[in-house]
Formats: sequence, C-alpha cells, structure tokens
Amino acid sequence: MAEQTQYEELVRQLSAFSAVKRELRRSMPADFHSGSAAVLTALGRHGAMRMSRLTELLAVDLSVTSRQVAQAVELGWIERSPDPADKRSRILRLTPAGRVQLDALFRQATHLLTERLHDWSDDDIGLL
Repeated sequence: MAEQTQYEELVRQLSAFSAVKRELRRSMPADFHSGSAAVLTALGRHGAMRMSRLTELLAVDLSVTSRQVAQAVELGWIERSPDPADKRSRILRLTPAGRVQLDALFRQATHLLTERLHDWSDDDIGLL
C-alpha cells in the first residue's frame, strides 16, 4: 500500500491538473463550452456514432448530450445525418471545422500542460 505522503502528493498534483483544466476552459472562445470539448473529443477519438453511443461514452444523461450536440451543430463543428441502418436515428460526425477546433483544443491543452509540468520527470508524466 502507498504511503500517506504519496496520497497527499497525488491530491496536490490532481489539484494542479484541475487548475490547468480551468485555465484551458478560460482560454477558449466564449462560445466554446466544456461539453463541446467532450463531444468533439469523443467523436475525434471514436469516429462517427449515434447519439446513444455518445451519451454512453460521455456518461451523462441523454438530455445533456442532446444540448451539447445542438450547440456543436449550431457552431458548425459536427453534423447529423440519417443512419443508413435506421432512418429514425442520426449519425454524428465531425465537420472539417470541428476537426480544426479539436486540433486547436489539443494543441492548447498540450501547450498548457507542457508549461505547467515542465519540472516533472518523464517517469512522473508517464505515471500520470
């Protein structure tokens, strides 16, 4: 079992990581919501999918996913198209603008983490 000091250090590091996430949210455009980031990230990682699958991946209520998707559609970051297997359902996919936004988010997050964790060892970053 880990020593108490290791758990205390973990709490400090998680707090620092949360601060980076808050800073990242503050640096995003006003129309960019953290829910939009989660939607873009899931679609970028897993590809096109139904709303039900996205809801499952995000581990939130369907109404939350629906609202987040609607915002991303309005911003032109994702598109909804009929599911060839079930015309009642829609398939969600990133648009080229959504891919650009996701790439920008990834670059910004990488830059912030690089700045904040510059004094961490490679092993510590690997463990994180």
